[in-house]
Amino acid sequence: MSEPSAAPARPRRTRLILAALAVFTVFALAALGTWQVQRLFWKRDLIARIDARIHAEPAAPPAKAQWPGINPRDDEYRRLRLEGVFDNSRETLVYASTELGPGAWVVTPLAQADGTTILVNRGFVPGEKRDPESRAAGQPQGPVTVTGLMRMDEPGGTLLQANRPDENRWYSRDTRAIAAARGLADVAPYFVDADATPNSGGWPVGGLTRVALPNSHLMYAVTWYAMAIGLAAALVQVFRRRW
Repeated sequence: MSEPSAAPARPRRTRLILAALAVFTVFALAALGTWQVQRLFWKRDLIARIDARIHAEPAAPPAKAQWPGINPRDDEYRRLRLEGVFDNSRETLVYASTELGPGAWVVTPLAQADGTTILVNRGFVPGEKRDPESRAAGQPQGPVTVTGLMRMDEPGGTLLQANRPDENRWYSRDTRAIAAARGLADVAPYFVDADATPNSGGWPVGGLTRVALPNSHLMYAVTWYAMAIGLAAALVQVFRRRW
């Protein structure tokens, strides 16, 4: 006598499990929407802070004792003023694709008075200007002052290309690897993008830093909330029909 009642219980249990999963999914989608709202406010705050750094008065670079504490959140795009002497014999050309076309970044060690070195991305050169002799006028000798933006290390290479130090092929501004390849000591764990102050002879061209922080979190939040509302509405309709 118990077998006929067991058969309907199984589909009922399955429906309850599916309903529970659907309700859980609604809450999960709503949670994702809330997370995106939090990310939205975080991104807006980050953009405001970076904009303030870019337009601030240039400051002296962090001392060596401060290097361990440097991080993207607090230091990326800080405006710095550097003083020292370029070691043009140890420059490194890093592949670049810019608004001026494909070419290379000219990354040159700047020796400071305290014995430390900062790698400076002096700017862009096209393929025909890769040879330093083709832009000899832009190779300063003696003390210089450079103003630019602090950038974080780019280790390893890019998503598509790995750096090949043994072949002198560089696709990212990897400060540690460049320092090792060029035999440099006491090199800062960041590099500096020089500003648009013209160089003699016109090359390299500085001031091409792209400060683009996409902020699509509002769209994502609306999408997740819309999915949650749509699923919740569908569940209500299903339950109303059952009831």
